[in-house]
Amino acid sequence: MAVVFEKTKMLTDVNFHYCPGCTHGIAHRLIAEALEELGCEGKAIGIAPVGCAVFAYKYFNCDMQQVAHGRAPAAATGVKRVCPDKVVFVYQGDGDLASIGTAEIIHAAARGENITVIFINNAIYGMTGGQMAPTTLIGQKTTTSPHGRDASVSGNPIKVCELLSTLDGPSYIARCALSDPANVMKAKKAITKGLKNQIEGKGFSLIELLSTCPTNMGITPIAALDYVKNEMTKIFPLGVYKDIDAAQK
Repeated sequence: MAVVFEKTKMLTDVNFHYCPGCTHGIAHRLIAEALEELGCEGKAIGIAPVGCAVFAYKYFNCDMQQVAHGRAPAAATGVKRVCPDKVVFVYQGDGDLASIGTAEIIHAAARGENITVIFINNAIYGMTGGQMAPTTLIGQKTTTSPHGRDASVSGNPIKVCELLSTLDGPSYIARCALSDPANVMKAKKAITKGLKNQIEGKGFSLIELLSTCPTNMGITPIAALDYVKNEMTKIFPLGVYKDIDAAQK
């Protein structure tokens, strides 16, 4: 009998620790499949900081490095410059990338470092208790904004793709959602594109993935998927924000 589907070799056989309904597992799968399809076995190095993905080194079947909160782009810069033949991917959450690590991501993008960043945006601090994140929506309730985020107090959500796409360094910036099968497939294509750009030496790529956090959102997994699709995309529109390949055509 012909094999029509099998587990990617770029994931280990360790069970994920993520909460039910969390889409980190989907993101991991997409990255792993893209790495395998691009022939990156034995060549990939992942960088993950503190956060819900702190145990990523257990799941990806490649060399992994855990770094301090927010410092993944800086660490990835060093790894890639020392090992330019490796495929270096960064995996960061919104609190990590858009708050604690704002300087690191902006300057890595500005320099056009030849790395691929996967940015998980679930609009909340997931691991540390559900506090308001830089990406928390206006009116969204969190443990530190129990009455909903107030723009007059906390400002507006930071739009990372729009921000980084103004820089000259990046080669590819895209935002996708893990809310339904069609969008998951688009996310896979975007991740593959970002990794391929690195392999071809085109420079910095970032793929933002709108994701769920049912536990801290205080809603069911199905409601969380609906929230991503129907509410988060209003503030964080999906699409490609920069693509040097398209610009050159």
